[in-house]
Amino acid sequence: MPAALRTTVIGSYPFPAWLELAGAHLDEFGPDDVAELLDDAVAAAVRDQVVAGLDVISDGEQTRLDFNLSFYGFLEGLAPEPPSRRRFGPPGHDQRGKHEVVGTLAAPRGLGTVADFERLLRLAPPGVGLKASVPGPYTLSGRLLSNRQYPDRWALAEALVPIVRSELEALVAAGCRDVCVDEPSMSCYAHREDPARFVRLFNDTVEGVRGRTRLSTHLCFGNYKGRAIAPRRYAALFPAFLDAHVDELHVEMASREFAEIEIIEPITQRMDVAVGVIDVKSYWIETPEEVAARVRRCLAFAAPERLAFAPDCGLSQTARWAARPKLANMVAGVRRVREELGLS
Repeated sequence: MPAALRTTVIGSYPFPAWLELAGAHLDEFGPDDVAELLDDAVAAAVRDQVVAGLDVISDGEQTRLDFNLSFYGFLEGLAPEPPSRRRFGPPGHDQRGKHEVVGTLAAPRGLGTVADFERLLRLAPPGVGLKASVPGPYTLSGRLLSNRQYPDRWALAEALVPIVRSELEALVAAGCRDVCVDEPSMSCYAHREDPARFVRLFNDTVEGVRGRTRLSTHLCFGNYKGRAIAPRRYAALFPAFLDAHVDELHVEMASREFAEIEIIEPITQRMDVAVGVIDVKSYWIETPEEVAARVRRCLAFAAPERLAFAPDCGLSQTARWAARPKLANMVAGVRRVREELGLS
């Protein structure tokens, strides 16, 4: 069983400035240059997380555009992404184009996460937990346009289930023992879709790896350019999501001033819960004292062995100068409570 009051991450981490610059000139690099570039970027993300003292780290998703957009490059049956309908003004999801589906969806090369995990395995120090993340089929379906073959978003999501399932199976075969299936779109659309249908889709996706790795899912309300895209309430997801086949459910709490914190009590009757105690949408640097107070608040609803703590979401939309102290202070705050409980 994982340690009580673990500290972990969702997946993404800020790109170093040089990586963003290099990304605009990749056609000038040779394949060995790109491999070196990615190794260096992942090493930087790993170093920041290890220095912060996290129990579980990721590769920072340094090889990806956003947390999911790069996956479309692995899918067959898509036309090139068209220009967005709005390119200027305040940031929003309508500044991203949607792919037209022109054939049967397939990913004969996989989705690339195995190579990412193998790189992390090679670069991470011994003794730290390693996590890989894969977007779930409903979230991946969000940037695809339905057609006659796939008449709606549900049909697209169903077509993506075996592709994502195969990727999860490949990750587990590569030795990954902690996999997060990112499904923020489920919590974003639960207020107008059937949550039980979401659960059936999710469970079908993970069936091949259930019991073979530690499975988690991340349910948040969107974080493109630090902005949510849906009503920020979990009530619509429950009790349906208590039937999700996961070992750990992650919930966004810090940015919502811990609204609905009581929901973690029924969750921990079925599974562990990772509580977001760091607000990735704010540049306020939480102090260890603030984090410790949030941890104690969670302990009023759940036993320590059922609790983990993380940022609300991935940190890719947070500047690195803020991400570093946020993670370090999160770890320091959790350690204070561990010491109070005699767990350290």
